[in-house]
Amino acid sequence: MTYGPPGSHPRAVVAGLLDDSRFLGACAERDMGAVFRMLNHRGISTRRIAAAVDITQGRLYDYMNGKSRVEKLVIFEQIADAFHIPGHLLGLARRSWEPAIDAQPQPQPQPDGNDLTAMDAFRSADRQTGGGRLYEAVVQHLKDRVAPRLVGLSSGHDVFAAAAALTEMAGWMAHDSGQDDLAQGHFQRALPLAQTSGDLPLAAHIAASSSHLALQTGDVAGAAHWAQVGLDLAGRGPRIAALASRLHTMHARALAVADQHTFAHRALDQARRNLDASADTEHPWLSPFDLGRLASEAALILVDLGEHDAALDAAEEAVAMRGADRTRSLALSRITLVDIHVRRGDLDAALDVGHALLSTSPTLGSVRVVRQLDHLRATLEPHRAYGPVREYLGRFDDARRARMLLLADLIPSPGGTRI
Repeated sequence: MTYGPPGSHPRAVVAGLLDDSRFLGACAERDMGAVFRMLNHRGISTRRIAAAVDITQGRLYDYMNGKSRVEKLVIFEQIADAFHIPGHLLGLARRSWEPAIDAQPQPQPQPDGNDLTAMDAFRSADRQTGGGRLYEAVVQHLKDRVAPRLVGLSSGHDVFAAAAALTEMAGWMAHDSGQDDLAQGHFQRALPLAQTSGDLPLAAHIAASSSHLALQTGDVAGAAHWAQVGLDLAGRGPRIAALASRLHTMHARALAVADQHTFAHRALDQARRNLDASADTEHPWLSPFDLGRLASEAALILVDLGEHDAALDAAEEAVAMRGADRTRSLALSRITLVDIHVRRGDLDAALDVGHALLSTSPTLGSVRVVRQLDHLRATLEPHRAYGPVREYLGRFDDARRARMLLLADLIPSPGGTRI
């Protein structure tokens, strides 16, 4: 799915340039004229650039034409903050909007068996029932079973890792419940816990989750930045191929939304190479990132790049790899596949997959799935004149009414109360 016009915001363009050696070189040389020319070349007007940095267009033209250079520290800071250029690229201190990453690697703590058992139980149930049904249970487990141990005199790094992993899980369940602000709060709390534990792969894993959430909320620059933060953390810890693959995939998604085709493909290729690695290091807290997850994300990346034939192959692969025990993942993959068929103009193929979607368990407690299903209906509505589409929409509406009745305790009504 797309998240607005590609490259429509200067920060989205910068997000796509953070892998460009020319951009990095211009930043290292503090050549702001070259930076401004790159932004302008990618569709950002000089008026918009000047307004963002709070300078006149005449001054901007002087910089772009090499008649003068930025010299004042305050202007460098304005540029970094306006376009979300990481401070270190311009020789500045970490900016206020950048996450503080100060974790030092520690020997990987051995998790408590009870914590792992709880994590595995929550994860297994989440795949079937969705986060909406489990969020309160995870939060309660954190309060009752984990939090008291954080202040115990005998607590070690393992308790902080458990708290980080379960807090990140609570964030995902909040996201699946449609509560993205709450999810962001959990991710923000999880990262320092992981840093305290010294578990760099877990910190990188949380950064990948923050990248996903930023992309879902339209913050393309933030999504790219979090993916790079995660790659940096992962590179400082033990090599975990699946984790690196996930982070490169999230980076590719941000680059695709920013309309950076070449760099998005490079990141996606890197993700595939990492997941093809034969050997890997086990990590007890990381959720799996397998070929099915990669195929699902690749389909979304290729849709954003407008490569619908390749996206179709990836989406079909994702559906084929998801069994009935992965209810939510299978539903999301099918939604993507229907969307791609519609984009390609193959309504009959879209309806074939769409009918399979109607068999998704109506008790799946995922607001995220409900919202994507509603978006899918809106995608099909313009084709109502085609009889099979009209018939399908009738069946879809019947199934939706039943679903909304069963999820009345999870999904707010338009007036803000539970329906």
